[in-house]
Parts: sequence; C-alpha cells; structure tokens
Amino acid sequence: MRIILLFTLLLLSQAGKGQQRFFVDKASVSFFSDGVIEDIAAENNKVTSIFDAGEGEIAYLMNIKDFQFEKKLMQVHFNEKYMESEKYPKASFQGKIIGLNTTATGVQQVKAIGKLTIHGVTRDVTFPGTAEIKNNQLSLKSKFTVKLLDYNIKVPQIVWQNIAQQVEVTVDFNYRPL
Repeated sequence: MRIILLFTLLLLSQAGKGQQRFFVDKASVSFFSDGVIEDIAAENNKVTSIFDAGEGEIAYLMNIKDFQFEKKLMQVHFNEKYMESEKYPKASFQGKIIGLNTTATGVQQVKAIGKLTIHGVTRDVTFPGTAEIKNNQLSLKSKFTVKLLDYNIKVPQIVWQNIAQQVEVTVDFNYRPL
C-alpha cells in the first residue's frame, strides 16, 4: 500500500512541471539460482514501474506470486516455504538512477541507488545497470546478486546444501512516456 501511495505522490508531485516521466510498458524481473542438485529460475512479467527522468527517481512494485517457474511444484515451494507470499505478498524498489544523460544516444552505464524491500525487509542497495533512450522510449537493465539471508529468507535445513544462498536477479524494463 505504501508503494502505491508513492507512485501516486510521485505522479502528482511532478504534474505540470514539464519533467519527462516514463511508465513501464514492458517489464521483466527474473532470478536464477545455481543449485547443487537443480537450478532454479523464475520470471515475473507483471511489474509496475514509474521513472521520472528529470529527478532520476524510480520506483517499482511486483507481486511475489506472479513469478512463474517451469515446474509448478517449485512455484508452490517458493511461495509457501521460502517467500511466504501470503505474509509478504510484494517486493519493491524505490530510489534514483544515477548517471543518465537524457540527451545522449546509445547505451549508457548507470547505477540504481535506493531501498529494496523483499520478504518484509528493506535494505539500502546500489546496483549497476544500463540505460538507453531511443525513439522516445527508455530501456533500463540491471543484473545483481541478492543474498537470501539479507532478507531473512530461510532455507530449510534438509535442503540447505541443494539451494544457493544467493540468487542472480535480472531487471529489464522498457518504458514509454506518460
């Protein structure tokens, strides 16, 4: 609910200022865990995001249950045993994109600095990424590692050796102007 309020406030606070704002047109957040017995991968294509290029402010929100797995049993275990999706239904990021030149062409190296909330835990983070503005569209991409313990995600002792203690997260957002 707090993130929805943030989206609304961000939109309203910038109304009429002439700043270039973008809303996600197509988004994907995926993760990959290199397991000893089996790799685990999932993708969420139902991510909501807004980006204010003038201020560099970005926010995104996703439902944990929207992650899709190749094997449905993995999805059930992910939601029930690890992410506790009923108790912690959403993940979010709010912060700034640093290093974006909105008048430049080509791919630019940027970084995201802000607060990442997963499993009810909010941490300050900095992630590397790329940005590209082409034909009035904005693309933001990033790949980073999340440690499960940093977000109090517990792995049952019986499978401790089989599941990686960190996951590689890939963010791929394509925005359109508001």
